[in-house]
Amino acid sequence: MKLLYRSLVGILLFAFGIAAQTDLPSAGAPSAPRATPGVQSDNPLTNLPWLAVGPGDLLGVTVMDCPELSRAFRVAEDGSITLPLLQNKLHVAGLKPPEIEQLIAAATKEQHLLVRPSVSVAIMDFRSRPINVVGAVNLPTQFQATSGMTLLDALSQAHGMTKDAGPDIVVTSFQTGPDGVRTPLTRHIPVHALLHDTDPSLNIPLVGGEEIRVPEADKVYVVGNVKVPSALPVHDDTETTVLKVLAQCQGLTSFSTKQAYVYRIKPGTKERQEITVPLRDIVKRSAPDVALLPNDVLYIPDATGKRITLTTLEKLAEIGGSTLSGMAVWGRL
Repeated sequence: MKLLYRSLVGILLFAFGIAAQTDLPSAGAPSAPRATPGVQSDNPLTNLPWLAVGPGDLLGVTVMDCPELSRAFRVAEDGSITLPLLQNKLHVAGLKPPEIEQLIAAATKEQHLLVRPSVSVAIMDFRSRPINVVGAVNLPTQFQATSGMTLLDALSQAHGMTKDAGPDIVVTSFQTGPDGVRTPLTRHIPVHALLHDTDPSLNIPLVGGEEIRVPEADKVYVVGNVKVPSALPVHDDTETTVLKVLAQCQGLTSFSTKQAYVYRIKPGTKERQEITVPLRDIVKRSAPDVALLPNDVLYIPDATGKRITLTTLEKLAEIGGSTLSGMAVWGRL
């Protein structure tokens, strides 16, 4: 009985050992099952979408029964990869993983390395599809494009736009012609229409290589008899008026004033004209509110009637980030 018991235990241990060995990958070749579109996988070699590769991308290659070729390869600047045992480089830039699989299989058969090669290729890391987001965003950033990437996705990567963002987003992409020359293509996307989904086609797809710039909006400068002198952004979807900017500047100080002045650049010139604003009547609603244009300077004097000076305008430039030095405004109340 003891001999029979020991024999049974030995058989069971031997069977479990064989089962454990069949579940483990071979030591010489990393396990990289072929990626299937639309199927998520925990394997790092298969969790990226099938896109055309380019210089700098990292490829995971697995060739059955050939551990020398089963490893990671970085695509060189000329768009090629160099595989051990193969006599020539393989140009893979612009190809998708299934096409690279066919290319490697054909090369191994042509050089009589394998009779029936079984090749699997997956993209491990993207480096060839950068997207840059700069300007009036909360986090200027660069990241790699993936399948299905859109403009809104890119803005989300940058943590959205700041309150100083202008009315348009500038998207620059590059198109390579037959002669190899890259031509920039620029498109202006209106922010209001994009965010309010009035035109879904404005949420353009991104494939990599784009530069997204969010320019700051033009500003209206408010100085003088206000609690918080400010440089306020002007947006196309809302009208900027005297009463609105006073509210944004937390109102007037304790000094009363009858008139205010708007200094506006004359069209086609660099000269500023003075426009008198009946501020007291506007506040009392006995006169209509006055609209302000981008780059207007709204000056509200105090009760002493002192006029704006060059020093005040230079302080304004520090607030708004614009260069107003060299422009002096004078006159009398």
